[in-house]
Amino acid sequence: MSAQTYLAYDFPLLSAFWAMLWFFLWIMWFVLLFRVVFDIFRDDDLSGWAKTGWLVFCIVLPFLGVFVYVIARGKNMGRREVSQARAQQEAYDSYIRKTAKGGEGRGSSVDELTRLSEIRARGDITDDEYRRAKELVLSGSGPSEP
Repeated sequence: MSAQTYLAYDFPLLSAFWAMLWFFLWIMWFVLLFRVVFDIFRDDDLSGWAKTGWLVFCIVLPFLGVFVYVIARGKNMGRREVSQARAQQEAYDSYIRKTAKGGEGRGSSVDELTRLSEIRARGDITDDEYRRAKELVLSGSGPSEP
């Protein structure tokens, strides 16, 4: 009865749980550390010296530096992340809109040729005018609107 018992090591399942807990806590710590470091560089309100100070503080004393940074500037971390995500989404949406329009607001040459052939079929322009407009569209120097 003089044997000392260690609860976490007496039961193999509890030992595995304990090891997984420490492993995931260690992963969470690195995720938090990298998020803080990226936030230091992302923040436009900080001067270069302030960024250097926070970075040195987080590297020399990582636990204390990260926890002080999260307490002091944690509220704005989320705001900066949300604003960056919105800016990326707006850039992506504008790229999609520009690409869907076929460039800088001009329709594609196929669309313009289709409109020209419809106008010619209605009899609004002659065959000679259609041929000249078609040459302009195919050369790329024609107007985007008929």
